[in-house]
Amino acid sequence: MVTTITDGVKVSVETQYQPEYSNPASDHYMFAYKINIENLSDYTVQLLRRRWDIYDSNGTHRVVEGDGVVGEQPVIEPGKSHEYVSGCNLKSDIGRMKGEYQMIRTMDNALFEVEIPEFFMVAPYRLN
Repeated sequence: MVTTITDGVKVSVETQYQPEYSNPASDHYMFAYKINIENLSDYTVQLLRRRWDIYDSNGTHRVVEGDGVVGEQPVIEPGKSHEYVSGCNLKSDIGRMKGEYQMIRTMDNALFEVEIPEFFMVAPYRLN
């Protein structure tokens, strides 16, 4: 697990290779990632947008942007957290992702960026 804290918002990420959804013979590797967003600040925040930089070990770089996460724009009160699971397909058995969330502090509508820590996706057989 990797973790980072930006402006009182803690983001933790865990990854898992999904062999049942992967097809190495066709250069298709599927990974799931679980993200926990914890509000350590004194203010209620809402996640508005996300931006991902996705890198394959074959040199491919993709950018994915959009509203919310998995169809939601969660409001997270102080001391509370929001967790979700999503996935990423790669064309190689090793890759990495990093990104940021655009959030708003509901008290004063102040926008701010929260870092999503860089994490690696590695098919388990590559670790031997």
